[in-house]
Amino acid sequence: MRLFSDEQVADFRRQGWWTGDTFDALFDRHVAARGPAVALVDPPNRPAVTQGEPRRLRWDEVARAVDGVATAFLRAGLGPDDVVGVQLPNVVELAVVYLACIRIGAIASPFPVQYREHEIVAMGDIGGFAALVTASRVGGRDNAAELAALRPRIPTLRTVLAFGGPLPAGVVPLQPALDGADDPTALRAHRAARTVHPNDCITLCWTSGTESAPKGVPRAHGDWLAIAETTAGVPGLDADSVLLCTFPMVNAGGMGGMFTPWLFTGCRLVLHHPFDVDTFLAQVGAEGVTHSVSPPAVLTQLLHEPDRLAAADLRTLRTIGSGSTTMLPAMIEGWEARGVEIINFFGSNEGLSLTGCRANIPDPALRGHLLPRPGDHGLPTRIRLDHTVRGRLVDLQTGADITAAGCPGELRLAGPAIFAGYWGGGHDPFDERGYFRTGDVFEYQGDRLQYVRFLGRARELIVRGGFKISPADVEGIVTEHPKVLEAAAVGTPDERLGERVCVVVVPVPGAVVTLAEIVEFMRQRKVATFKLPERLQIVDALPRSVAGKILKRELRHRLGTELTVGQGLPNG
Repeated sequence: MRLFSDEQVADFRRQGWWTGDTFDALFDRHVAARGPAVALVDPPNRPAVTQGEPRRLRWDEVARAVDGVATAFLRAGLGPDDVVGVQLPNVVELAVVYLACIRIGAIASPFPVQYREHEIVAMGDIGGFAALVTASRVGGRDNAAELAALRPRIPTLRTVLAFGGPLPAGVVPLQPALDGADDPTALRAHRAARTVHPNDCITLCWTSGTESAPKGVPRAHGDWLAIAETTAGVPGLDADSVLLCTFPMVNAGGMGGMFTPWLFTGCRLVLHHPFDVDTFLAQVGAEGVTHSVSPPAVLTQLLHEPDRLAAADLRTLRTIGSGSTTMLPAMIEGWEARGVEIINFFGSNEGLSLTGCRANIPDPALRGHLLPRPGDHGLPTRIRLDHTVRGRLVDLQTGADITAAGCPGELRLAGPAIFAGYWGGGHDPFDERGYFRTGDVFEYQGDRLQYVRFLGRARELIVRGGFKISPADVEGIVTEHPKVLEAAAVGTPDERLGERVCVVVVPVPGAVVTLAEIVEFMRQRKVATFKLPERLQIVDALPRSVAGKILKRELRHRLGTELTVGQGLPNG
């Protein structure tokens, strides 16, 4: 499946934005050049996450595993353009499955391990999943059995495959394939018959957006590798780097920030799951990690625990990517005094990638809340794409371009790293000039308007601990509760997670509804845990505009001032 028009690809190639390289070709080159070098490392707590002891795979061992799993996929009837839903934690099998899909021309469609039936069925219907890949056990759940039970609800689903065991009847075992294909003839013939193009779709990631239904974000070899120029280039990664992936490797943060730079450079990728500060620190020392990512709150917390930091071996650590919220200058200064550069990353699945680093914003007081303006605006850079991305701020009321500092507007982007459009083409994300409408509100800053400052989301997305939550999705479920007349979901600020989900409910007259009831109601519908409300506020009526739209900004204001906390439950 080709994503961009022939004219767009020709322009990308002519201007040198796309090199013509592919993930498949890069992988083969790394295997040939770095065969005995360690390529993939499991989290040390793997047995608590899924079955099996932690693995350390060399590049040549990864190649055998990839070809083995790719052969198993072919035997299961999978092939080019089949969409393969993938639900695995951050373990070596996740990277192997991505590469195996690329080997046969299938499209890997990963999603978080927290997703349950509600989310998976929605994505399966939209994406047309031909297969689901998981492990027998993920955390405390019998994941292979749960996914196999979804067959009647996803009409396109032909097969379910899983690592580990025992497996339910009908689930195809993948564990033997990790040791390599017993007969690679079919895979060799399949690869020989295919022409791999940088415009071939290789992944379908998911973004919740602000509607109930998730949106699929397809990506090709070419635009992923364009993104890698930034995510590998800004921290200065090379073949000797060691990456520690603490984010779920299923979307922009994990795939764009870790998996793609790993394949771009041929370095070592160390996996981590779930996030744990002590495990993180131990892995940095044990593996000689040079680059990782971490939320600002964790980095701030560690600086307040000097004894804990002093006990950790951080001598190899050179850069940490962080962001998604304002970072305190003291946090940046504290880590850089220890020789670790803090990079402010702001990105999205669709291709937004803004990075503030010591080279372009040396002042920590600025880097914590400002980012380089997209395009070439005089700031130092070694990233080619910084000169080629085109950006504009648009006044959402008038539609006019903003040309002055301090005026809020929606950021719109065009360039070789921006995606081709949402899966299925139902929603057009581009404006009349071909710019991607990010939905994010920024303002220009600086004497030359060389910076942008993030102000908020044009719509009402809730971001809890890095997970994006659609309010409409939560509201649609909560309003099904027999005691609920109306409901609105909003994010309330949280120092550790960024935001937590609050539901504001108008009960059915005479009914008394509690947070525990709402949470249990959603659990019964197998909704992902991170979407469960952690605060409930009962009101007589929801504030609305003249047109009848719920005024969520007013709700958030009331929650922070006039209203008292209704009831709360922990959901860490």
